[in-house]
Amino acid sequence: MLREILALGFGHVELSHGVRVSLVGGIQEAVQAGEARVSSLHNFCPLPLEIQGASPDCYEFTSHRPFDQRRAVKLSLQTIDFAQRLGAPFVVLHLGRVAMTPVTRPLADLAREGRIHSREYVQLKVAAVREREKRGPAFLERVRACLGPIVEHAAKRHVNLGIEGRYGYEEVPSERELPALLDEINAPHVGYWHDFGHIQTKANLGFLDHYEWLRSMRHRVFGCHLHDCQWPGRDHRVPFAGAIDYDRLLPLLPPNCLFTWELSPGAKAEEITAGLARWRERFPGTA
Repeated sequence: MLREILALGFGHVELSHGVRVSLVGGIQEAVQAGEARVSSLHNFCPLPLEIQGASPDCYEFTSHRPFDQRRAVKLSLQTIDFAQRLGAPFVVLHLGRVAMTPVTRPLADLAREGRIHSREYVQLKVAAVREREKRGPAFLERVRACLGPIVEHAAKRHVNLGIEGRYGYEEVPSERELPALLDEINAPHVGYWHDFGHIQTKANLGFLDHYEWLRSMRHRVFGCHLHDCQWPGRDHRVPFAGAIDYDRLLPLLPPNCLFTWELSPGAKAEEITAGLARWRERFPGTA
């Protein structure tokens, strides 16, 4: 797995939530031998034994089940420990979701049909905002309770935590909630992980302005998941296969920002290598 990634032209890898326990030994040997370098881990890593496939949200901090919350915290602590053993400086976190009527994909379906300015679209969106604003605080409180021991443990292990910008409006935190949450945590090792495709989807659906959001968070960005987005919400495309305006957005990122290419499993090797070559020519020093 590592050799295949490195053969595509990448120098580092992010280990994601689909890495099985059976792969851990080989990964550690490759890192110790200097064959591969790990830049970041995506919670939960490795994959919990009881989960059969990649599932970063199999246990959520926002769950109403105490067992799920405890399991989410324990697995996060284990991911941080694994990151330390591999010398990886970052762990990327999902924080959960608000239990509400799903709205992101229905809105994307309407937008795809050319109905983004329809009465149905506007009513659905306004109802979703009202519901989330009403229900959101209780779920954010669960997140706060779970994050305490995780933030403390990461500090002891000298691992940075990146809270990822999410795809769904239902997910936690929203862009309105995240700055206040980071202020409350007030820890230099906890920051923002910008996901280009997720945030572009929200911009396409009218929830935010991609440029203005990234500009407001530029000093809190640790890294980003880099992929393109085809209208309105088909993300994880190879860069330059969608409509994201990288020329305008990249200057907003800090010089030390970590770029991780997070692509669909359907992306072909030749598409990736061609995209990477074009990216390095256009944005040297960022991949």
